[in-house]
Formats: sequence, C-alpha cells, structure tokens
Amino acid sequence: MSLKIAFLASETEVAQTARRTLVGRYGDVAPERADVIVALGGDGFMLRTLHATQDHSVPVYGMNRGTVGFLMNDYSEDNLIERLRMAEEEVINPLSVRATDRSGKTHHALAINEVSLLRAGPQAAKLRITVDGRLRMAELACDGALLATPAGSTAYNYSAHGPILPIGSDVLALTAIAAFRPRRWRGALLPKTALVRFDVLEADKRPVVSDADALHVADVIRVEAWSEPSIRHRLLFDPGHGLEERLISEQFA
Repeated sequence: MSLKIAFLASETEVAQTARRTLVGRYGDVAPERADVIVALGGDGFMLRTLHATQDHSVPVYGMNRGTVGFLMNDYSEDNLIERLRMAEEEVINPLSVRATDRSGKTHHALAINEVSLLRAGPQAAKLRITVDGRLRMAELACDGALLATPAGSTAYNYSAHGPILPIGSDVLALTAIAAFRPRRWRGALLPKTALVRFDVLEADKRPVVSDADALHVADVIRVEAWSEPSIRHRLLFDPGHGLEERLISEQFA
C-alpha cells in the first residue's frame, strides 16, 4: 500500500523548488487526507506546520531546506517512501500559555519550544514566580525568564545557559535571562505537571513583553504556563538521528 503524502513548504525559493520536485515524483494530497506530512523548510516552518496540523493527528517528517534544521532530517529526493516507512516517531507536548496584559485582556497560545518574558525598557524586569500555587521567588530582577519544553531546551533556553533536557524527561526548564537579583540565578527544573505563574512587578515602570511561538503580548502583567498532554505532536526522524540522539550530541558539541 502506497503512502499518501502531503508536501508543505516554506515560502523560500529553495523550499518551493524542492516541493515541486517531490510532488512530481511522489504525488500530493491535502494534509487532512495524508498518512504523513512532509515539511520542507527550517525549524521555524516546522513549528508552524505542527501548529497548523495538530488537529489531524498525522505524523510530520521534516526535510531541511532552511538553516539550522534541528527538528529536520537531511534533504534528499531519493528513497523517500523507504525513509518514511523506516522513520522513528517522537511525541512532544506543547505548553499551554495564558498571558494577561495591562488592559486586562487575556491571550491564549500553545508553545512547542518555550514561553518567554523579556524586559521592554531600559530597566530590569521584576518578576514574581509561583509554582503550583506556592510562591517560589518573591522577586527576580532580570532581563527576563522562560519556561522551556524538552524539545525547546536546545533553542532559546540553551542560549540563556539553561539545561538541555532529554526528550523523554518529564520535566520543564525554568531559566533566568541575565539575572541580577538573586545574582546569577540560572533557574530550576520543574515537574512536567507544574503550573508556573509569572507576575510582573512594577509593570508600569518596568514593562515586559511575552512570546510563545507566534503569540506576542506587549505590556504583559501575568503569564501562566503548563504542559498540555492532550495535544501530541508526532515527529518522524531517520533511524539514529532522532531528537533523543540530537539532544545528547548537542551537549558534547
């Protein structure tokens, strides 16, 4: 039985050219009718594809037509059916994010990599951090903070000196960005089931913005985030090159 493939590509010429070539060789169906979705682009396009197709419960196999391509497989026009049949599946859960701005409006989003809070002015942000209803840090003076999933732990989290998390670990990384008080506080590892709340202190004097994948909220006063187990993103990787191996290899690079 042949595989029904939906080819999706970023807007770059190299990705669009690859899509035309692959569609000519393997055919193409709509994502909702596909056995597998092949995403052509970089990591940003992969994240957009996962968000756009999360209701279809179809695995996504990425081929790198972008830059870093951490979530992608190597690009090749040959033996695609065989690669798809042999691919290994990884399942990741996104963060559910609820952000409230100074006007009182609440914004909702899903974040596959992380949710971040960043100062939006010349002064350090001041954040209060509560975990599962228990106050854990009364005041963190910093450039910002983020909560990362294992899949996102090698992205912004790693650049902020946060830990790399094995993909199967049931933990989230809470990481400070340029902490001033407490001095050099890097963050904490939290259970995947944790509900994390950030409250912005002195929001009028020290404005903060929040980002969660495509969601951007200015003048945020409160952000709550938790892992969403009901949503399962299915990613396919060539054998021996899955997220688990990539996360381990990244620590020895």
